[in-house]
Amino acid sequence: MTGKIYGTGSCVPVKAVSNDDLAKIVETNDEWIRERTGIARRHIISGEESTVSLAAEASRRALEMAGIKAEELDMILFATITSNVVLPSASCSVQGLIGADNAVCFDLGAACSGFVFAYSTAQAFIQTGMYRTILVIGADCLSELTNWKDRSSCILFGDAAGAVVLRAEENIPYESVMHSDGGMGWTMTCNSRNRTVCPPVETTYMQMDGKEIFKFAATRVPAVIHELLEKISMTADDIDLFILHQANGRIIEAIAKRMKQDISKFPMNVEEYGNSSSGTVPLVLDQLNRSGKLHKGQKLILCGYGAGLSWGAAYVEWQG
Repeated sequence: MTGKIYGTGSCVPVKAVSNDDLAKIVETNDEWIRERTGIARRHIISGEESTVSLAAEASRRALEMAGIKAEELDMILFATITSNVVLPSASCSVQGLIGADNAVCFDLGAACSGFVFAYSTAQAFIQTGMYRTILVIGADCLSELTNWKDRSSCILFGDAAGAVVLRAEENIPYESVMHSDGGMGWTMTCNSRNRTVCPPVETTYMQMDGKEIFKFAATRVPAVIHELLEKISMTADDIDLFILHQANGRIIEAIAKRMKQDISKFPMNVEEYGNSSSGTVPLVLDQLNRSGKLHKGQKLILCGYGAGLSWGAAYVEWQG
């Protein structure tokens, strides 16, 4: 028994911040950013929007597509590092907003690997028979952790939410691989979410070693995908689409090149949305689904990688 994806949903903030907008606050320009990242815009929360509000709307859309009522959910797994508050958990907050009164809820923190890790965790619960219907959410508002005076990092990040509804069924192919390396944790850090520090100190914002992160992604991601392919007795040529964390367009291009696969098999939306951590993979998945680009029988690999360090991949055979 494994989980079939019955519905997908996503939600992004209304406000878009272009590269030209950023050029007004830090020393940069559109050409410089596009050349190094492939990013042109990112969407940033404003007004009453938050990680939880985006996640709740993405969840409603996924449930509507699935034709499943919120009260039918047995569990809500929410991958995020930017919950609105420390308590209650983001998953419980979403539960209250969507009326999923019968679901057990908890958050999972694995940064940019979060959605893939949460998806794999949900599949494990379904495989054991403990739960049958699970909402898996990946959402982050990295704008709240971004130092908007640091041009090397502020150009990368945006806010987004995505969700899938899984329901137990027989004969749904599934497999995953996950890894972590705490010894390399220093490459991307954020010591606090506390914005009451006056003025906020540098360590309350994300700090990253871009060169090390690029090197990590370009080597570990192809390796973990090949590890997964060995487990399912397939080759990269057998896979229709590789849905990767949208960290940076140049990273994805480097991964495709190392795997000797055409870049067309690596869908990207990083130009419009930037890096929204655990929100990227489910956002791409939902956009592909709603645009009719996913078809029954297609073989997909979902892959997340990022702070921790952490990285993982999951195999999905699309059921339509």
